[in-house]
Amino acid sequence: MTPDRGLPAVTLDPGGLMPLVGLGTWQMTGARCQAAVRAALEVGYRHIDTATMYRNEREVGRAVRDSGIPREQVFITTKLPPGAAGRERRTLEGSLRALGMAYVDLWLVHWPPRGRALVSTWKELLAVRGQGLARAVGVSNYRTAQLDELIAATGVAPQVNQIPWAPALYDAAVAAEHRRRGVVLEGYSPFKNSNLRHPVLVEIAARHGVTPAQVVVRWHIDHGVVVIPKSATPERIAANFDVFGFSLTDEELGRIDGLSTTRRQ
Repeated sequence: MTPDRGLPAVTLDPGGLMPLVGLGTWQMTGARCQAAVRAALEVGYRHIDTATMYRNEREVGRAVRDSGIPREQVFITTKLPPGAAGRERRTLEGSLRALGMAYVDLWLVHWPPRGRALVSTWKELLAVRGQGLARAVGVSNYRTAQLDELIAATGVAPQVNQIPWAPALYDAAVAAEHRRRGVVLEGYSPFKNSNLRHPVLVEIAARHGVTPAQVVVRWHIDHGVVVIPKSATPERIAANFDVFGFSLTDEELGRIDGLSTTRRQ
């Protein structure tokens, strides 16, 4: 992918640039999904997250084509359902047909199949990457021990692990574990897992003249964590992307980090 160089991004090697802010499309289908993706692309998003289980790949692909933006400028993620383990290539080929694309930028295992890391599935993802059907491959909802199982078996770490992430879920140790393994941390459900009325978020938002939701998105960016806020409302889609005109101080980041209520093992 060769997105607008002005967009904050992380480098996936191989795989190109992954914009730090994307649009999540879970629970959006049909015309509603297509309109949301078009709205996102119009305001500047260049990263769209979908999945086979969302049943909206066709609408995502149509919106990208209708936007007129060259395919190589939009980073597209889709995901393998855990129940499709053993049918990896067939499933990806179906996703590509639905999207109307020759490749995806990132293909993830949506959940550990049957709760296991499943090395055989990871090997299939690596094979698909080698053939260019996915520019980068990774996992979602994997624990650190499961990442290590894949690394030990193949010598290759997932390029991305997509997990729930928000100030209330912040864990510096988990973030550090991903960095040490060279795995990009991508957070989903940033608002579902946040109390946007918390006084700390409200105060910091007022200081910058933004909303608490925008503070949460910016908090991800300033930590170098990819974030995919979901909305079908054009105004909110635009607001969630309007986060590049300010940044958080170290003191503000520390106060937001302090909102964590959980520690992963």
